Amino acid sequence: MSRISRDNVRRLLDEAEGYLMLDLPRRSLQILNSRPDWSTMQFEASFLKGEALRCLDRYREALKPLEIAASLRPSDTRVALALGWCYKRTNRLAQAIDSLERALREHPDEPLLHYNLACYWSLARNSVKALDSLSIALDLEPDLRSLIAEEQDFDHLRGTPEFDRLVMGPAPLT
Repeated sequence: MSRISRDNVRRLLDEAEGYLMLDLPRRSLQILNSRPDWSTMQFEASFLKGEALRCLDRYREALKPLEIAASLRPSDTRVALALGWCYKRTNRLAQAIDSLERALREHPDEPLLHYNLACYWSLARNSVKALDSLSIALDLEPDLRSLIAEEQDFDHLRGTPEFDRLVMGPAPLT
């Protein structure tokens, strides 16, 4: 690929990403669909296309480009989180869990992976794994505690002593 062509591809991908950042996923998709082949930038194009489709709530369609991105960069946490999001919303909870567990093998200190995994384990009715994952997430990033009150995925755990202890946080030192 010539330097000019590569620069043009990079510019188009930057433009598509910019539209996503501006919450204009339809415009991003127009750019991404303008080329049948992204060759040397396949990961970037696949990930952005999956993200644009995810933003449009087209979860089933988003899975194919996200799975391509995951095959090209299996340890990318953004891809794992997006895949988990789409698998959950297409009633493929086991695959959502698997996606995040694979990413955690490479990134065990990533709090969002643990937090989302806690959500998925809660939905799967595995309280022990959900609470373990949530505990790790909150140890790594205590500010995630602010998300729990609005998180419907944890409804199954609400009111249990273990969950309540986690939500309350550590007791203040006296």
